[in-house]
Amino acid sequence: MAYSEYLAERIRTRLQGGNLIEEKKMMGGLIFMVNGKMCLGIDQDKAAGADRLMVRVGKAKEKDLLFKKGSREMDFTGKVMRGFLFIDPEGFDSEADLDFWVEKALEFNKQL
Repeated sequence: MAYSEYLAERIRTRLQGGNLIEEKKMMGGLIFMVNGKMCLGIDQDKAAGADRLMVRVGKAKEKDLLFKKGSREMDFTGKVMRGFLFIDPEGFDSEADLDFWVEKALEFNKQL
């Protein structure tokens, strides 16, 4: 499984406190389950050779967030997975950008 342990630790730090967190190795990477629901994930884009973030934002927010820096449709199997986005490194390299995506994923997680 190819993913950045450094990125995983950056996410773990943000998820601490108040939430029931579980990590699962799946889909070629690492998935963070929050309160029993898939929330965030990380893996490596094989074509680009770069880390990427998988964020569950829900169908309602997906279109608004699709145009944020580094964001694109999640097409993991060649078919778009509605309600999820891939975020390329330019969209999460800064601490503020990663905070933004973790916050969006947690907001949707609370609605489930």
